[in-house]
Amino acid sequence: MEAQHRTVIDDLNVEGLITALRSTVSGDVKFDAGSRALYATDGSNYRQPPIGLVIPKSADDVVATIAACRRYRVPLLNRGCGTSLAGQCCNAAVVMDLSIHLNHILEINPEEKWARVEPGVILDNLREAAEEYQLTFAPDPATHTHNTLGGMIGDNSCGVHSMMGGRTADNVIELDIVTYDGLRMTVGATSDEELEAIIAEGKRRGRIYQELKQLVDQHAEEIRRRYPDIPRRVSGHSLDELLPEKGFNIARALVGTESTCVTVLEAKVRLVDSPPYRTLLVLGYPDVYAAGDHVPEIRQFGPLGIEGLDAGLIRDMWRSNLHLGSIPYLPQGRGWLLCEFGGWTKEEAIGTAERAKKTLESSSHSPEMYLYTDREEQNRVWEIRESGLGATAHVPGKKDTWPGWEDSAVPPEHVGDYLRALRYLFDKYGYECDLYGHFGQGCIHTRIDFDLRSRQGIEQYRKFAEEAADLVVSMGGSFSGEHGDGQARGELLPRMFGEELVEAMRRFKRIWDPTWKMNPGKVIDPYRMDENLRLGTDYNPPHLKTEFQLPEDRGDFANFALRCVGVGKCRREKGGTMCPSFMVTREEKHSTRGRARLLFEMVRGDVITNGWREETVKDALELCLACKGCKGECPVNVDMATYKGEFNYHYYKLRPRPLKHYAFGHLDIWSHWASKSPAIVNVLMHSAPLSGLAKWMIGIAPQRQLPRFAHQTFQAWFAKHETPNPIGLPVLLWPDTFNNYWFPEILKSAVQVLEAGGYRVMVPEKKVCCGRPLYDIGMLPRAKRLLKRNLRLLHNEITDGVPFIALEPACGATFIDELVNLFPDEPQAQRLARQTYSFAAFVQENSERFELPSLDSEALLHLHCNHKALQSTEPDVALLKAMGIRASMPTTGCCGMAGSFGFERDKYDLSVACGERVLLPEVRNSRDRLVITDGYSCREQIRQATGRRALHIAEVAQMALQKGISGTASSKSPEPFE
Repeated sequence: MEAQHRTVIDDLNVEGLITALRSTVSGDVKFDAGSRALYATDGSNYRQPPIGLVIPKSADDVVATIAACRRYRVPLLNRGCGTSLAGQCCNAAVVMDLSIHLNHILEINPEEKWARVEPGVILDNLREAAEEYQLTFAPDPATHTHNTLGGMIGDNSCGVHSMMGGRTADNVIELDIVTYDGLRMTVGATSDEELEAIIAEGKRRGRIYQELKQLVDQHAEEIRRRYPDIPRRVSGHSLDELLPEKGFNIARALVGTESTCVTVLEAKVRLVDSPPYRTLLVLGYPDVYAAGDHVPEIRQFGPLGIEGLDAGLIRDMWRSNLHLGSIPYLPQGRGWLLCEFGGWTKEEAIGTAERAKKTLESSSHSPEMYLYTDREEQNRVWEIRESGLGATAHVPGKKDTWPGWEDSAVPPEHVGDYLRALRYLFDKYGYECDLYGHFGQGCIHTRIDFDLRSRQGIEQYRKFAEEAADLVVSMGGSFSGEHGDGQARGELLPRMFGEELVEAMRRFKRIWDPTWKMNPGKVIDPYRMDENLRLGTDYNPPHLKTEFQLPEDRGDFANFALRCVGVGKCRREKGGTMCPSFMVTREEKHSTRGRARLLFEMVRGDVITNGWREETVKDALELCLACKGCKGECPVNVDMATYKGEFNYHYYKLRPRPLKHYAFGHLDIWSHWASKSPAIVNVLMHSAPLSGLAKWMIGIAPQRQLPRFAHQTFQAWFAKHETPNPIGLPVLLWPDTFNNYWFPEILKSAVQVLEAGGYRVMVPEKKVCCGRPLYDIGMLPRAKRLLKRNLRLLHNEITDGVPFIALEPACGATFIDELVNLFPDEPQAQRLARQTYSFAAFVQENSERFELPSLDSEALLHLHCNHKALQSTEPDVALLKAMGIRASMPTTGCCGMAGSFGFERDKYDLSVACGERVLLPEVRNSRDRLVITDGYSCREQIRQATGRRALHIAEVAQMALQKGISGTASSKSPEPFE
């Protein structure tokens, strides 16, 4: 093993390095503990805190960073999205994050079908740009919404549609690179004449080409003999690309070297035709092994992709309550193949799938089959396949699972036999796991319940990996089918290639990196597979006492902090809700993953050492909007809102809180007293001098307008209200603080609609509050007192099973989520959570009782983040449709207001930027449509930024009801109520 890769930070002149970097690099240079903690691990089992972090703004910054590292003899690691599963994206090195600024598509040439990109370009951004010309980049890993081309080049990524065009290596034309010793050049396929001319030039470039030629000449026959000829050979360096018959292609030889050889500055990549019409033929077999057996049979029909999955994955989806609505789209069976076909016309795509279906029906072993031509139905099925990691990482009642043998590949004709042999091996070692993956190319994915904490468990993991490696080799396969070797599999390469070729790979690395400073200890001469484990035998986190009981994590905050597996879905730039602050800042510390990493490091305590008092963690959590988008969209349901509340509780336990916490946290108290004299309070709050002073003292942004108190609270109005249904079925309407004190007409609208359905509406007589503003800022003891009081006040109604309707989604989320997280063993809390409805969900569930005439109008529907995270959105869409409203629901993400967040002075710009991403422009373009959103924060952000008065869906229903009574309905939105 090369000794050079054993970096000892104490032996380095880190201060000199920092000075050199900051004097020559225009991007960020961060060597603080928080930044090191953020980049200490990737999606793998490994953890190595880096020396420091550089975020270059340009190619010149990259070159300057390399020069400074070279001057101080410091290792270097290039990183994209950081989702690698084999440990190649963490190291004791200076990490260059190329994803933030070097992310431009430089050119697309549709005639010649290629694109030039910077390494930080997100795959889906390239694919969307190419689709304008009906082209695409063929490899598409499951992380396509956020992974980078540089990362794909580093790992030689593949994905579902690699059947269309192969691995990343097969789609790289040229690379602009820079070596650790500062040589910049462009590499690609090299003709004999070019090779001779370059060698004749001499100098460093000529010597590289000469040494590479000597290497391949010496080992050509062994390369031809030992390299598996399969679609998914990713393990080892691609020395076969240097063979004469492959054009001495240096660019493709460098793909998959995992930042161990060079730094990529630009890439010229191949684009392939992208048939615009797709169909999905889903085949059900008796088991996953039979599904694997029939892969060659399906391949003959020319599908764009063939994905496989087993019954274990479906069983774990049920246990995890994940995409349950998609499971019925699978035909009968215990093993499935998802076969996608494409065409340039809809008829062509359907015809190809129909021919395959007809042929399969005539066979003696015909599977159960469903054919989907509708895109939405196809997406429901793909949700199942893409849930593989989320459905298997943290399954209730089962041990956690880990990567480590998640990426092996065999010839497609051996898939069935390999799956059987692999299951035998799992059983031998007592491992339990699900099987899924890219069966059409022989690549098998799984996560295994390795014990990576005890000495015995780690020794068993090593024995299993060695035996699994021998099994793959015996079948002509590859240890890695797309994730790379890194540290997890690099040690096993001699078993696959033999010592001669591993020595050739070592020589290949040394040609590019003579001083062994590029991501040392990965792939070639790697750290052992059982070194640098994120857990390991020395992982012994303290049991931290928490206010939240964390029932899904066995009541242990350390398990809670370990929940993030690094898949990075929270790093999307668009689509969905999470993570709104990352979508604006694009900084790792403002992603759900980044915050989870910091909390894990806080619990571990060796890089971040101040525990609950850690300012780095506080800073990262400060811009969390507590939208709960992560709880609903993260594959493993990381709940950052709960993280934030728990941390803030401990952080402020022994220190003074800012005034804004008391102003916002006790909003129910101030509102109650203000409602005694609303006219006077409104004058005082909105007079220029007093309003400005109050905002300054509390920390409210001067641009924000304070809401006005209603002249009469809803509870006061309801106390005098006579119900028309004294013996009707009871429902309890929750008088939330926002609507009770500021917008009572919304609650009145709900009363009118519910009573028209024959219900007897009940409202608590006493002042009540769910405590929603208290959770984010960590005032958890008072929040718990409020919830206990609510359980006492509503004891009879809860016991009697009275439906509980919360018009404000944030309040509904509190009763569904926070309540049971704080009191998991309280039966009344569990009952209330089950009895809580949104207005739309209740009305739609009991639709036969309501007659709501058609409004025949268009609408923009924006759903509150908490609602999307914890409840179904289907009732809202269905209710509007029943009222004759054609609602569009674009992926608007978070509005950016998020309760008090958007009112705070230091968060105002971010709040507006979140809204301006999608929601606010959509509202401005919806002048002729109703704007509908249930959340107070959402309506307030819309009102203050656009001047539009958005409607609660209860108000829309009341408009329909009024139309039925009067025969007409105004399409004009109601004015704000003073």
